[in-house]
Amino acid sequence: MRWIKLFVIVTAMLLVATTGWAQQSKLKIGFIYVGPIGDFGWTNAHDVGRKQLEKAFPGQLETFYVESVPEGNVEPFIDKMVRGGAKVVFTTSFGFMDGTIAAAKRYPDVIFAHASGFKRASNSATYMADFYQIYYLNGLMAGALSKTNRIAYVGAFPIPEVKRHLDAFALGARAVNPKLTIHVRWLFSWFDPAKAKEATEALLAEGADTYAFTEDSPTVIQVAAKKNRLSFSHYSPMQRFAPKHVISGQLVHWERIYIDFVGKVLKGTYTTQNLQNVDYWWLLAEKAVELGGQPGQAINPLFTGRLKAAKVKTSEFGTISVYDLVNRRLAQMSKNPVAFDPFTGPIRDRKGVLRVPAGKTMTVQELTTMEWAAPGIVGQWPGEPK
Repeated sequence: MRWIKLFVIVTAMLLVATTGWAQQSKLKIGFIYVGPIGDFGWTNAHDVGRKQLEKAFPGQLETFYVESVPEGNVEPFIDKMVRGGAKVVFTTSFGFMDGTIAAAKRYPDVIFAHASGFKRASNSATYMADFYQIYYLNGLMAGALSKTNRIAYVGAFPIPEVKRHLDAFALGARAVNPKLTIHVRWLFSWFDPAKAKEATEALLAEGADTYAFTEDSPTVIQVAAKKNRLSFSHYSPMQRFAPKHVISGQLVHWERIYIDFVGKVLKGTYTTQNLQNVDYWWLLAEKAVELGGQPGQAINPLFTGRLKAAKVKTSEFGTISVYDLVNRRLAQMSKNPVAFDPFTGPIRDRKGVLRVPAGKTMTVQELTTMEWAAPGIVGQWPGEPK
C-alpha cells in the first residue's frame, strides 16, 4: 500500500510539474494595432486574423493586443509587451516601421514582424496581404458603371501603399473608360469617420458617382449611398452597410500569413537570426486577399447585368464584356506565377513620364516605394516626383 501511495503521489507531482511547464511554454505573441478593433476595417481584419491564429494552434500559444496606438509612439508599447513576456511581436501599420526596427535592435531575442513596411533586421520580418490586384479589378468595374466619368478615392495617408492601390484603381478604370478622371481627397488619418464624411460630401459636390477608399469605417459607403452613389467595400465585409450600392470590394485573410509565420516559429524554422530576408508578399495566388464586398461573392449580383452589358476592346481578348474581363483577369492573377499584372508597362504617370517600360513588371521593392500618380488622377499628391 505504501508503494502504491508513493507511486500516486509521485505521479501527481509529475503531472503538476508537467502541466506547469506546458503552461509556461506557451508562445506569447503580441499584436500592436493602429486603430480600434471595432473599426470595421484594417485593425478589425488583423484582429480576426489573430483569433484565427489562436484556433489554429490550440494550447500552444497565447496572444494579446493593444489598440489605437499612435504611429509615432509605438516603442513604449513594444517595451511593455516584451516585459510582459512576448517572444513574437506583430506591428500592424506602416508608421510603426522605424519604431519596430529600433525595438528589434534593443530586443535581439524577440521575433518581430511588421506589416506593410520594407525595413528588416535579423530578428524582424515584413509581411503584407496586398490589394493592388483587387483594386485594379474594382477599377474595371468602376470604369464601366460610372455615368459622370468622375470617380472618387478617399485616401487615408499619402504613403506608397495607398498610392499603389489608388494607381491600380485608376489604371483599371481607365482601361475601360479612358475619358474617366479619378478625384482624390486625403484624410491624413486611418480612422476618422467625421473626416471621411466631409471628404465624401465634397467629392459628391464635384460630381463623382463611384467611390473607393482607405479609411477604416463604412462611412464613405453610407454617405455615398444616401445620394444613390456606388462604392466598393474596404478590408472587412462592408456590403451589408449599403447592399444596393456596394459593387464589390477587397477582403483580407491575415490569418493565412499569421498561421504560416507562427507555425514556422514553433517549428524552429524562423528564429531571431534568420529573418533578414523574410518578406511575405501574399496576394490572390496565396489566397491572402479576396475580391468582394462580402465573403464568397466577388461581385454583387445586382450589378452583374450592367457589367455584362458594358463592352470593352482589349488586345488580348478582343471585344469582351467588363464582367467577363474582371473574371478573366481575376483568374490570371490567381495563378502562381501570375499571368497578368496591372503594373506591367508601358505605363506613364499623370505628367507623362515613363515609369514602367514596355514589357517590364514592377518589382515588389518598386511597388512598396512607389510615389507617382497614374494618368487621370486629379488632386493633391504629396511626395509626387518631378
